[in-house]
Amino acid sequence: MDDTLSAVSSFQMSPVALLLLNAVLAFMMFGVSLGLRPADFAAVLRRPLAPVTGLIAQFLLLPALTCAATYFLNVRPGLALGMILVSCCPGGTFSNVMTWIGRGNVATSVSMTAVSSVAAVVMTPVNFALYGSLNPNTRGLLQEIALPAESMVTLVLLVLALPMLLGMVVGAHFPQFVRASERYFRSASLLVFMLFVLISFSKHWQTALQVAGAVLLLVVAHNALAFWIGDLSSRAMGLCAGDRRAVTMEVGIQNSGLALAILFTFYPAAGEMLVVAGFWGVWHLVGGLVLAGIWHRTDGHSSAVGANAPLAETPQLQKR
Repeated sequence: MDDTLSAVSSFQMSPVALLLLNAVLAFMMFGVSLGLRPADFAAVLRRPLAPVTGLIAQFLLLPALTCAATYFLNVRPGLALGMILVSCCPGGTFSNVMTWIGRGNVATSVSMTAVSSVAAVVMTPVNFALYGSLNPNTRGLLQEIALPAESMVTLVLLVLALPMLLGMVVGAHFPQFVRASERYFRSASLLVFMLFVLISFSKHWQTALQVAGAVLLLVVAHNALAFWIGDLSSRAMGLCAGDRRAVTMEVGIQNSGLALAILFTFYPAAGEMLVVAGFWGVWHLVGGLVLAGIWHRTDGHSSAVGANAPLAETPQLQKR
């Protein structure tokens, strides 16, 4: 096992491929942001309970419990630090789609994605440095790789914040373009990202197969923990079913693509961390679709949105 995992450290990426990965992430964020409006941010101020609950679960509970779990379960440092990095990333761009499939509150999901993407500019580097150092098993490796916090901030700005701002501007000035292209942006983003993950693993498919069992088990359990944290925190705050589902998806669908971009950009030799982030990029979509499908079938044709409006009348859904 040690020889196998150390072999993963040969993962490398050419400058062109690295630029492509960052461009894919920016493209995905741009597509998601086409339907965003300043009113989505204002909605957080009018109804802050669900978004604030999601932010606490996303940037406090998930990293803290991940750090504790990796320590008490004695997860090997490289894999543990990869799990901590993923837990420090914001919600993934497909959480809105999963919320829609699961008959949750899409408006809440969209506002949470927007706010968490902005918060990630600061929270992702800070949380990674904090929780990576709190676990004594990962502290040495974190000091060894020494990911530059200021460079991480710059990367998050370039692949999340700026594309989101550009998407909002384009969406506001070209609404017809948004209506015609938004669904295609989502489909294309998913296909391109999945293709990118597959290509990355295809170059080391023998190693990936050898470690698949152990890493996949960690990723599945970690993803289940994330969904559980989102659901439990939402129930503790008394959120309605629709908001609870939105928060659960936002916490469970992590932006593992951002974790991959950070690692490939600053430390491509961190093989074990790359494997964790890569498996997360595939599995959280599977887990999210399964959970959304269960919710969808449970409700039938009934609405689960809760407080404001039935799902069919949710503005963000009409755009899709």
